[in-house]
Amino acid sequence: MPVPKQRHTKSRRNRRRSHHALKKQSFSLCQKCKTPVIPHTLCLNCGAYNNREVIDVLAKLTKREKKKKEKEMATQEKEQAEEGKGLTMEELSRKD
Repeated sequence: MPVPKQRHTKSRRNRRRSHHALKKQSFSLCQKCKTPVIPHTLCLNCGAYNNREVIDVLAKLTKREKKKKEKEMATQEKEQAEEGKGLTMEELSRKD
């Protein structure tokens, strides 16, 4: 087995290790359910990618889990509707 002829200095060792540091993970929000998601991956909460459903998240759940998840998704959609709620086109066109 080869043995080094000379010892590497601390600075040389540290320069080599300078690229070993962990980087902060960047997240974006899912367009459908607003949960943090790694970019360019589907959302594990709702199964959507690029604003369309790719996998059915509810398919592999038990009956109890399915009801809980459906209720959770319904409340999230309701919150989003209230959050973005302004005047609809019908309300804008109506003259009172």
